[in-house]
Amino acid sequence: MGAQIRVYRQKIASTTSTRKIFKAMELIATSRIGKARTRVAAALPYANAITRAVSAVSSQSEIDHPLTTEHGEVRRAAVLVLTSDRGLAGSYSASALKQAEGLFETLRSEGKEIQSYLLGRKAQSYFDFRGRGYEKVWTGGTDAPEFETAREVGEALLATFLKDYEEGGVDEIHVVYTKFRSMVVQEPSVMRLLPLEVVDEEVTQPGDLLPLYEYEPEPEQVLDALLPRYIESRIFAAMLQAAASELAARQRAMKSAGDNATELIKKYTRLRNTARQAEITQELSEIVAGADALNAS
Repeated sequence: MGAQIRVYRQKIASTTSTRKIFKAMELIATSRIGKARTRVAAALPYANAITRAVSAVSSQSEIDHPLTTEHGEVRRAAVLVLTSDRGLAGSYSASALKQAEGLFETLRSEGKEIQSYLLGRKAQSYFDFRGRGYEKVWTGGTDAPEFETAREVGEALLATFLKDYEEGGVDEIHVVYTKFRSMVVQEPSVMRLLPLEVVDEEVTQPGDLLPLYEYEPEPEQVLDALLPRYIESRIFAAMLQAAASELAARQRAMKSAGDNATELIKKYTRLRNTARQAEITQELSEIVAGADALNAS
């Protein structure tokens, strides 16, 4: 009986230690999510403004630019998948990968080849485990994105978009990321990055009118200058949304894990007390039995 009590004491101690880790990670995620949400709010106006500017230039001028013109036949598509570097974030990465798998299936059903670009160790592990190839991967700092990473990703995607199909180029680019709605709701989403397609509800609202521009120099040169910045800004905005979603998911997951640890501690404490009572009862029974035996003798 004493050995059983020691086992419960060890379980209580180990679960208490684990709960402290969960609590610490919850507090870290809670403290960082405020900054992440601020960065999302700060980056969104620029991303929306440059998207509106590119849309206005492309829609108000009769030009045939490769980055805004639909291909007659889309044979190959590039997909950038954003996940986390670390786990302990609930179903955050799994949901993004599930959304990516749905996009892959849709593209394949349309007869399109797929080039995969990955951001985050979870996506890399997912593809490596299944023996699936990818063009390039970026890891590190998914919960605190840097603009330099977005620029590097944008340059790689733009380079493959501008290549001919025979040289390994793609006809369109999609981004799979998790959109931050609130602390409770994070929504896996797909954005078509190129050719330019304004579909984000933050960009186009009912009644919105695109501004009129006078171009100096020519519209083609304006687009050449704007589009790389458009790509970088949209990718960086998606990375910031994904980072805020990751932190919110981790905060919820750690809170849930801490609550479960508390329930386990209560269960083990109750079992330990039951075992202790049984041990005390057995000892009292032995004492009474011994006293009766002495009296009888």
